[in-house]
Amino acid sequence: MEKQDEKILAALQKDGRLSNQQLAADVGMSPSACWRRVKALEASGIITKYCALVDREKSGHMLSAILYVSLERHDAKNVKAFVDSIKSRPEILECLATTGDADYHLRVVTKDMQSYNQFLDDFLMRLAGVRQVRSNVVLKEIKMDVALPF
Repeated sequence: MEKQDEKILAALQKDGRLSNQQLAADVGMSPSACWRRVKALEASGIITKYCALVDREKSGHMLSAILYVSLERHDAKNVKAFVDSIKSRPEILECLATTGDADYHLRVVTKDMQSYNQFLDDFLMRLAGVRQVRSNVVLKEIKMDVALPF
């Protein structure tokens, strides 16, 4: 990746709704050259999608938790079933396979404690192969930056 590509990515991470004209002006390129670079970044998979970031609390999602999940078995079939199930749930914002005490770290957001408990009882604790789930409820979000440092 060239320096101009990094400038484009940094600008788009700050504001993904920039027009091509504004983006080109911000990074010091002609609009046509900027457009070609953005299209190349999209085609190569470096830019994967555009989205809106939503304020969790203002949208009514008052509970945020980090879950540490350990599986009983790590055979391919069991892991695939777990991963496929996790991908289907909108409450799960992130799922990371990790080293250490837990196999997976999940970031879960729900409307309240009741809906969180329902998520645990009706979904997560019923998944085959789940051995243990530990939860940490988030008290305060201090830094929630989704941009890469360019």
